[in-house]
Amino acid sequence: MEFLKEILPYVQLALGFLVVVGVLLQQSDASIGSVFGGGNDAGGIAHTRRGAEKIIFNGTVVVSILFVFSVIFGLLA
Repeated sequence: MEFLKEILPYVQLALGFLVVVGVLLQQSDASIGSVFGGGNDAGGIAHTRRGAEKIIFNGTVVVSILFVFSVIFGLLA
């Protein structure tokens, strides 16, 4: 149990870094014009994620969930 307490901050640091990288790699079509109803967002129709975009999105969700669990475990330990 002591080993987990010692390594947990490093695991959280790595997971946090992966979450940041995953979020930054995701494509964003939002611009300041889309806030006010402008832009070329095809009338507000949501697009479907395909290929690498879907893999990055799902990976970011999984890593985020693991990060939250590691933080909760750290609080309970």
